[in-house]
Amino acid sequence: MTVETVTVLGAGTMGRGIAQVAMTGGYRTILQDVSAAQLDNARDAIAKSLEKGVERDKLSKAEADQALGRLSGETSLEKAAAAADLVIEAVPEVIALKLEIFTTLDRVCRDGAVLATNTSALSITEIAGATRRPERVIGMHFFNPVHIMKLVEIVRGLQTGALAYAAAEEVARRMGKETVEVNESPGFVTSRINALIGNEAFFMLESGVASARDIDKALKLGLNHPMGPFELVDLVGLDTRLSILRYLHQTLGEKYRPCPLLEKYVKAGRLGKKVGRGVYEY
Repeated sequence: MTVETVTVLGAGTMGRGIAQVAMTGGYRTILQDVSAAQLDNARDAIAKSLEKGVERDKLSKAEADQALGRLSGETSLEKAAAAADLVIEAVPEVIALKLEIFTTLDRVCRDGAVLATNTSALSITEIAGATRRPERVIGMHFFNPVHIMKLVEIVRGLQTGALAYAAAEEVARRMGKETVEVNESPGFVTSRINALIGNEAFFMLESGVASARDIDKALKLGLNHPMGPFELVDLVGLDTRLSILRYLHQTLGEKYRPCPLLEKYVKAGRLGKKVGRGVYEY
């Protein structure tokens, strides 16, 4: 199938990032959010990101203007989804919310549309089960910041078909991404490994093995990680990490039990960069 229009659901950090790479990949892009103010903020953030790209010679001024011209905003999920060849859902990691959205997508999207979720851990098969077209439901797991990070995990559910996979892979390629094919398993590849590393870092911090800055420094300089585990969790969001760990603990067992210190930070509202304070202050 040929994808010409991509609809992205959710204008938060991930949604606006996915919309940006869809625009620069040449797709007509509809960014949907129930909040008009959130859509305005997202458009401003995308425009500023494109300006920085021009300053760094990543793209020309004309290319940036053309990309921004491909973007439109929409508060109605039904209208945004009905126009799409590919829908990429990027709402919070709450399975009930995703099931509700995919039930709606199944009702309003045209028969040939592919429905993708940006979930970092949840079951593609379960999400697909909310539709009558499980062969056209697939996972496209992007990474933050989307316009910089090169990887997209393309995740097959139990009944994901070849057409959906080919469409997702082609769209990711035009977005400038590298892909890996993953057969569904809780946490896929990256979230599953990263959750263990990040959770162990919290246990080490809790028991006084080293400070957060020294743990981050050790992994960056000793293991060649580009970011330390605490820098990364502040970027991703401590609430998001906790949600993933709880799901992995439920599905994969005791080794994924969330560290009590992480739970305390979330209860205290220390959710990371998005609120100005997580492990570190911003």
